[in-house]
Amino acid sequence: MKIIKEPTIYIVGSQIVNSDEINRFLDENDVSWKTDTEIGSEKLCEISGRICYMSFGKKQGRKTNKEYLENLLKSGHGSVLEHAVWNFIICGVSRSFTHELVRHRAGWGYSQLSQRFVDESETDFVEPDLISSDEELHNIWLECMEDIIEKYKFMLEKLNDKVNERYPDLSSTLKKKLVRQTARSILPNATETKIFVTANARALRHFIELRGYIAADVEIRKVAVKMLKLMQKEAPNIFGDYKIVKAEDGTEAVETDYRKV
Repeated sequence: MKIIKEPTIYIVGSQIVNSDEINRFLDENDVSWKTDTEIGSEKLCEISGRICYMSFGKKQGRKTNKEYLENLLKSGHGSVLEHAVWNFIICGVSRSFTHELVRHRAGWGYSQLSQRFVDESETDFVEPDLISSDEELHNIWLECMEDIIEKYKFMLEKLNDKVNERYPDLSSTLKKKLVRQTARSILPNATETKIFVTANARALRHFIELRGYIAADVEIRKVAVKMLKLMQKEAPNIFGDYKIVKAEDGTEAVETDYRKV
């Protein structure tokens, strides 16, 4: 059993632009366009914005991608950002975190580790900072987690016997699922989980702004700040307006002048 204090985020997918098809569109519509960014998501957000007004001429095309996207942020034209999409794997987070995360629906997709199919006998736990900073609280918390694991293993064993006795004709797969979905009821919110996430740029901005706010839950704020740092490298022209600030307790939070875009 490991005690986890920091989340981990992996960017496992991002967009590749089909330049040939963009050029075919430009040729067939008798317009020209060049951009100075090589980042697929930034290209797609720019061209989708230009489609709205067919602003592809030389005069309209003089802005850099950064200037163009910043103008979209200033004007609140956030729908354009929905065309940029990324895929993530988030690990080292608690079930408390994912209960909060999946409330974000528009622009999001989720696939989470299932406690019905996965045996959690060797699971890890996420310890809140406020508990880990106090030795007495930490020891009480750790004792609780260790006790729960032992109780969970005991439940698995007893439930397995009961299911075999009550439902002898069930397949082994269904028996395991029935046992684990019942035993999971005693697992705490601190249980570590893994979740595959897909989100567009607008949805990510909303998440970072809302969950990175100084008053947000500490664990989800950690994820929001880490997500921002990754996205500022991944697509700086879309996420560059955000600033990371220090809270009174020394933790990090997020601010921007372009809210609700």
